[in-house]
Amino acid sequence: MQLTLRQQLTQFAHILQSQLLPALEQATGELDATGRRLIAVLEMIPLGRFIPASRGWIGRPSKDRLAIACAFVAKAVYGFSLTRPLLDRLHQDQQLRRICGWEHAHQLPHESTFSRAFAEFAQMELPQFVHQALIASTQKDRLIGHISRDSTAIEARERFPQPIAQSPAKHKADGRRKEQRKRKRQQKRGLGLAPAIPPPAPMRRKPPRGPHAPDPGGKRPARLHTDTRLHLQRRMTLPEMLADLPRHCSLGVKTKDGGNQQYWRGYKLHLDVADGQIPISAILTAASLHDSQVAIPLATMTAQRVTSLYDVMDSAYDAGEIYEHSRSLGHVPIIKPVRRRHKEIPFSGREKCEAREMTWAEQSRFRERTTVERVYARLKDEFGGRQIRVRGAKKIMAHLMFGVLALTADQWLRLAHPT
Repeated sequence: MQLTLRQQLTQFAHILQSQLLPALEQATGELDATGRRLIAVLEMIPLGRFIPASRGWIGRPSKDRLAIACAFVAKAVYGFSLTRPLLDRLHQDQQLRRICGWEHAHQLPHESTFSRAFAEFAQMELPQFVHQALIASTQKDRLIGHISRDSTAIEARERFPQPIAQSPAKHKADGRRKEQRKRKRQQKRGLGLAPAIPPPAPMRRKPPRGPHAPDPGGKRPARLHTDTRLHLQRRMTLPEMLADLPRHCSLGVKTKDGGNQQYWRGYKLHLDVADGQIPISAILTAASLHDSQVAIPLATMTAQRVTSLYDVMDSAYDAGEIYEHSRSLGHVPIIKPVRRRHKEIPFSGREKCEAREMTWAEQSRFRERTTVERVYARLKDEFGGRQIRVRGAKKIMAHLMFGVLALTADQWLRLAHPT
């Protein structure tokens, strides 16, 4: 008889509590709550399936990558922000060391080895593949009611990319301003004046651009609505959409409910969360990218992994292309409408536009969107997502995905065996 997913999780929790944990406690001593959580997470996620074996390679044998990967999962579960506290805990705690795969303290690799192994995991996207396999094994036969979509700020300690070289016209204007400042300083000191500099030519205003803007002489054609990223994403494949998204460090801004603006330097993490606070898909982008630009690739990625009914999003995703793409996937989009002040009406100028009101049924289902906010809170408070000390989009994504991976397994065990 084939067991359902809930029955399988209940059986796994029963075996874990009755057989595995007592055997480990008999060998290593009594375990605390965090140690029990780490053992349950490591037993549930398929880490060994995606780590390549190093046997038969030429040269010095490398350190056990599976044990190092388990240590990085422990780093997320214990909430360490740096590798040094993790190594100190591994040297002192015999239970944690044996859980990860080392018998003695002298077997622990150096901190530089941990850094090289983490760079390898980030390059091969190990936590992303393990999370995808975990979702496929636990969510494949489940019908999900709501998929909540949102983003959160990820602060990073790195610099912005180098600015683009100035154009010749801008470089000439900067030189003219420098000469003018030099002439004023000479005039104040009573020195001989430099030759007069001709005033710059008056700047012309840029012509309007948009779907209804006129073509300015064929030199710079008006931008049509078919040139936007949302419209182009409808004709792209998922790898093309992911490659088109910017992933560099940038400055992000977010307006809160009270009207105050929050600024940060770093990235944005976009998540699709199912009922029960289970993360399904994750994408990391630049902080300056708007949330709506990631909705279509995120929805496509989620649709390839699970079967869902409703897509719940806030007002940042209120766009026609997102509505159309959600319906094309067989979903019902529930998006909080934007209160637009005006709209263009031909032959009547600009008139006020009343915002579309959500029905009582949509308002009831829109409350499910708080699941993604609770996932972000757990990720930052319990699984090391708030303090990030690595640099680069790939390493930051790997650090976050180790936390998402541990959170997903822990949340599934909570649903199967609530306390």
